[in-house]
Formats: sequence, structure tokens, C-alpha cells
Amino acid sequence: MNIRINENFKNINQSYLFSEIARRVNSYSTENPLAKVIRLGIGDVTLPLPASVINAMRAAVDEMADQATFRGYSPEHGYDFVREAVVRHYSRFSVSVSQDEIFVSDGAKSDIGNIVDILGNNRILIPDPVYPVYVDSNVMSGRKISYIPAGEENGFLPMPSEIDGDADGSVVYMCSPNNPTGAVYSAEQLAEWVAFAKKTGSLIIFDSAYEAFIGEEKNLPHTIYEIPGAKECAIEICSLSKTAGFTGTRCGWTVVPAELEASGLKLSAMWERRQATKFNGVPYVIQRAAEAALGDEGRQECMENINYYMKNAEMISSLMREKGIFFTGGENSPYIWLKCPNGMDSWKFFDYLLGEANVVGTPGAGFGKCGEGYFRLTSFGDRESTAEAVERLRKLL
Repeated sequence: MNIRINENFKNINQSYLFSEIARRVNSYSTENPLAKVIRLGIGDVTLPLPASVINAMRAAVDEMADQATFRGYSPEHGYDFVREAVVRHYSRFSVSVSQDEIFVSDGAKSDIGNIVDILGNNRILIPDPVYPVYVDSNVMSGRKISYIPAGEENGFLPMPSEIDGDADGSVVYMCSPNNPTGAVYSAEQLAEWVAFAKKTGSLIIFDSAYEAFIGEEKNLPHTIYEIPGAKECAIEICSLSKTAGFTGTRCGWTVVPAELEASGLKLSAMWERRQATKFNGVPYVIQRAAEAALGDEGRQECMENINYYMKNAEMISSLMREKGIFFTGGENSPYIWLKCPNGMDSWKFFDYLLGEANVVGTPGAGFGKCGEGYFRLTSFGDRESTAEAVERLRKLL
């Protein structure tokens, strides 16, 4: 063919991290058909959707079967009933967002990947290690990325003082609780980032997909908008994938405050226009499910599921403490980020666990250069499988 292609795709890894994990696991399972492989790698949930969510979906399906209540295309920005539910959700944290600042989507991953559409050629600042979508979506768009190293020395929570060079007019990606490390920023630390962004005229893209895992007794921010001034410098992206088990149902939202403006254009208007052009909205049935998940009854049911996963996390964390293995996460986060024993590199450790214990995790190297030598385990398995995996690891490590 004689067409021109987006040659930026030559600059990304040819295999997505989790695709490579699946390839290795499938190959191992084919060669060892009797092996019982326990997967603690990809962050997919295993518990069913809460009862109130299922009931809302069933009621919505019935509406779709009646001409009087049938719904066609949904609004690109989401139905008002969901946006109102998101407004009430933020009020739990004494945060005020307006309905027209909320844009309902099919999940955080989509919005993180698509937000680059409204941004120009800015300096991109991304912590390392990091969720791969932050990096790949910018590389695909031809952006150059500057990394902010995160490691044991800074608790995997890099701060503005660690940025090299001129940071004026940057776009900064942040995730708290963090994927993959499980580390969580304090209000004081986030206040430093907000001050930095306002001083330098930068934009923070804040991923709060795991906010529901923060313990109720902890004095930690669930949203960056708990920090004064954040609405002047931050877009927040959130999801029900882990909060309500919507990994296969797909619903989330992005908050673009009215205060955000650059080059005479409001970012909220740009994002609304982008969505109107490239997105047909989330199905009505799913939005009713999201409304239920965000309600008081749904929230309580979601928290019961989250507490289940956090008990799994405590089982894994206890093993790490027993073995004297350094780790972060496992508290306020479903992820346990551990240091590979005996100086082993992360892919070798992956193969070691798979071959010797039939346990699958995620190599830290897949999250960036600074992830080498570390490994991520998740608590999203069922209780029995997690307990068995812990016992296998106890014998091996």
C-alpha cells in the first residue's frame, strides 16, 4: 500500500504488557495441561455485581422492551440522572462539582487514552513506574515524555522538586492510590502538586480509579478536588470498574472543571466537542446500573466487595512481612508491589513463580524502567484461590 501511516506506533512496545503475560501463561498451560494456574496478575475483579446494580439493570432492560420507555442514543456527556449521582458522590468528600463539568464514559482507560485529543504538544511528565496507557497514548500521538522516577527512596510518590528542567506548561499524570505500586498521596503532598501546577501553568490529569479502596479511617484524599485550588489546574478521571465491579460493564466519568482554560478555550467545551464527535455515549442500561452503584445502598454493597478484596490483600501483605520482603500497597489499595527476592529481575521472577508455583503476577518492568526488580500482585482473586496462592508462595519464597 502507498498510504501514510502513524509512524509513532513504531515507538511503542509491539506487545501490550497484559497481552504478553497472557501469551506466556497460555504457552505454559498448553505445555502443562494439568497445572492449576492461579492468576494474581491482571487487575480484573471476580465478585459479581452488587444486587442493587443488577436490579437497576433489569428494570432498565424492561424499560427498553416498552415503546413508551425505550431509549435510543444516549447523550454523549451522560444522562442527567447519572451526572447528578456523581455530584452526590463527590459531596461525600465535601467537594462541590457541577453537573455540566461531568462527562460519563465507558471507563477510565478510554478517557485517559482519549484526553490527548484536546491537548497540544506540551511537555508530558509521567511518574515511573506507571500504568502503561498514560505512556502509550502519548507516544501514539507523537508526544515526548519526561519521566519522574519513583522508588523506595521517595515511597513511590514523586514530588515536584524531583522534576528535571523547565516544567512550565507541562501536563502531569498522577494516580492515587497508585497503579501499580499501591502508594497513596497525602493531602499535604497533593497540595504541593497543585501549587506547582498553578505556579507553572501546568495541567494535572488525576486518575482516581482506586479511591474507594482508601480506608474510611484514613485521612487521605479520595479526590484531588479536596485540595484547595485543584479545580484551577486538574482534570480528574474516575471509574466504576474496580469500585463496583464494572470491568465487563464499562462506565466511568471525567470531571473537567469550568475554571480550566488555555489559549482562550475552555477545556470542558473542547472535551464536550471531542466526545460529541467521537463517542456515542454509554448505553442506557449501563447508566442506570451506574446510578445504582453510586447510590447509598449501592455504595454500601460495593464497599462489602471491596472489603472482601482488601482481606485478600492483607493475606498477601502478611506473607510479605513474614518473609521480610519489601512491599508497598496492600493497604488502601488492591495491589501489592513487592521487591523481587534475591535481586531477580521482574520477568525472570514472573517465569519463576509461574513455573514453580503456578502463580501469575505482573512484572514491574512492564510499568517502566523504574519498575525493574519489582513485581505486582493483585487481591482481586476469590478467597480460596488467593489463600492457595499464598500457601504456594510461602513454600517457595
